[in-house]
Amino acid sequence: MLNIAGPWEVLGHANDLLGRPAYRLELVGPGGSTLHTRHGLAVSGVRALPSAAKRLPDIAIVAGGSPRVPLPEGGARIAAWLRRHHTRVPTLVSTCTGAFTLAEAGVLDGQRATTHWQHLAELRSRFPSVDVVDEGVFVKSGKVWTSAGLTAGVDLTLALVEEDHGHAIAMAVAKRLVLFLRRSGKQAQFSTALQRQEKEPEKLRDLSAFVLEHLDQALPVARLARGVGMSQRTLSRWCREHLAESPAEVVRRLRLEEAQRLLAETELPLKDITNRTGLGDATTMWRAFTQHLGVTPAAYRERFSSVSAG
Repeated sequence: MLNIAGPWEVLGHANDLLGRPAYRLELVGPGGSTLHTRHGLAVSGVRALPSAAKRLPDIAIVAGGSPRVPLPEGGARIAAWLRRHHTRVPTLVSTCTGAFTLAEAGVLDGQRATTHWQHLAELRSRFPSVDVVDEGVFVKSGKVWTSAGLTAGVDLTLALVEEDHGHAIAMAVAKRLVLFLRRSGKQAQFSTALQRQEKEPEKLRDLSAFVLEHLDQALPVARLARGVGMSQRTLSRWCREHLAESPAEVVRRLRLEEAQRLLAETELPLKDITNRTGLGDATTMWRAFTQHLGVTPAAYRERFSSVSAG
């Protein structure tokens, strides 16, 4: 359901903000007026795949698919339709495992593409003519866009909107959707925060969340301990044992990681970033970046920024 609803909401909100139907949305499928999604929710109003060349879309989004061999009947019909018509569709997109349908249709031959992390090896093995990569949440190769799983379809569609209508509209849509972070295609399928939470033992699972929620404030050990329901001594011992860091080092690392994200994903001036991350001032931030990353904040932004220069 999210593979359908995510891109649909992005394009619908873009229409609202532009004040005109820049995207005329239509849900089409291989048969029947109702689509039953994997976990039981049903979508009605599904139209048949267009057969006439004059009805071909400007953008065709394959919202999910199946990695099974052979493709289920519905997926096989969509692949056959794409095989006949894809050369006349200006932009082709897949979200999540929809990449298998594009690959089956020959759309991805010679192209760089990605899919959900669980199925990267399968896609690479079955379609050796496709350059399957694990380099971000979405990939653009010529007129073909592919994304990782589920929510990555939102990031991809925001990038489409930005390409069509500019950075300001794309960011306005992201804010409407209350996104914590609008990800660029270069970002990994797993954030460092998610990877860290997966590895953290149960007693420390809330520590990162507490720090991030109060990052712009003073965070002495006593306050951290109260926030996660431990004594100061227990917190210090657990941090050393499980993270090989002191509580102060944990805070410093998280401040630096958030500063990296803000430099790459926003146009905020350095003063605002230091305020938001609790890094003190520009001098302290400069020292932290050069000591831990080997580059200045300005050089980091220049190298990794995904913000449109326009």
